[in-house]
Amino acid sequence: MTGRVLRLAETGRAALRFRFDGEELTGLAGDTVLTAILAARSTLRAAEFGPERRAGFCLMGACQDCWLWQEDGPRLRACSTPLREGMRLRSAAAAGWPGEEA
Repeated sequence: MTGRVLRLAETGRAALRFRFDGEELTGLAGDTVLTAILAARSTLRAAEFGPERRAGFCLMGACQDCWLWQEDGPRLRACSTPLREGMRLRSAAAAGWPGEEA
């Protein structure tokens, strides 16, 4: 799958594996979570109020558009969180989160 972000430089950094919505992806050391996901996919998550897809907006931690969930529960802001080897992330809340059906 072609991502929204195309790497033109710094391609020699160490590869980091992580899972996003059950799919194994690879980013590079020094990437933010958002950069790593958008290098592999064209969007980040579903929009809340329509059929559109979202890909982050401000890319600097101000707009709140890139919140993701870690499989073990805590949320994180993808645009300002450094990618770590073995992260397990979700684009939508797991069943049991407030507002989500169990």
